[in-house]
Amino acid sequence: MSGHSKWATIKHKKGALDAKRGKIFTRLIKEISMAAKSGGDPEKNPRLRTAVLAAKQENMPADNIKRAIQRGTGELPGVSYEEATFEGYGPGGVAILVEVSTDNRNRTVSEIRHAFGKNGGNMAEAGSVSWMFHKKGYIVVPKSAAKEDDLMNLVLENGGEDLRDDGENWEVTTDPASFETVLEAIKKAKLPTAMAEVSMIPQNYVKLEGANANTMIRLIEALEDHDDVDQKQLEEVAS
Repeated sequence: MSGHSKWATIKHKKGALDAKRGKIFTRLIKEISMAAKSGGDPEKNPRLRTAVLAAKQENMPADNIKRAIQRGTGELPGVSYEEATFEGYGPGGVAILVEVSTDNRNRTVSEIRHAFGKNGGNMAEAGSVSWMFHKKGYIVVPKSAAKEDDLMNLVLENGGEDLRDDGENWEVTTDPASFETVLEAIKKAKLPTAMAEVSMIPQNYVKLEGANANTMIRLIEALEDHDDVDQKQLEEVAS
C-alpha cells in the first residue's frame, strides 16, 4: 500500500459508486456547513471556498451547496456538528489520523475504536502520531496526462512545493496558501485531476504485504464506510 492516489483510482461497480457518491455528498455538505460558520461568502472564506470547489468537482448540485452554506450561517435550521481528530495504529505499526465531523462525539469515538480493534489496530493518545504529518495542498494528476518536466515547471512557477512519481500518477504538494493557485494553473493547462484537497500529508509511507496488507485494507474500508469520517491518513511509524 502506498499513498492517497491509489485509493482515488480504485474502480467499483455502479451500485458501489452510487453508494460512495452519497457518502461523499454527506461529508462535503458537513464540511461546507462547518466552514460557513466563519462566513458564508466563499470569496472571503478560504476554507469555504475550498469546500465548495471540492463539491463542484464531485458534481454536487448548486442548490445542495447553497443550502449547506445557509445551514452553516444559520439562515436554515440544521444539525450542529463538531470536528475531531482521532489517532491510532493499524497493522504493521502504520500510523493513522482519522478526521471526523460528528453530532455525537461519544458515539463516534466508540464506533471508531471498534473499527480499529476489529481490524488489527488500536486507537492512540492525542499527539501520538500527528507529529508525523504536515498540512499540505495535495493534487493528483494522472501520469498519462502530463510530462514530468512540464508539470514540475507549472507547479513551481505557481508556488507549488514538490512533484512525486507514484507509479500511475503525479502527486503534487503545495503550501495550503498556494493550493488554489496551483490547482487553477493545472486546470488552465487542461490537465485532469484525480484528487485535489488540503489535508494532513504523511512525511513517509510504508509498504505492507501479505496478511498485514489485507487487514489494513479491511480497516481502511471500515473507516471509509463510517458516515462521520472525513479523511484518513497513513504514515510509517518512526523506528
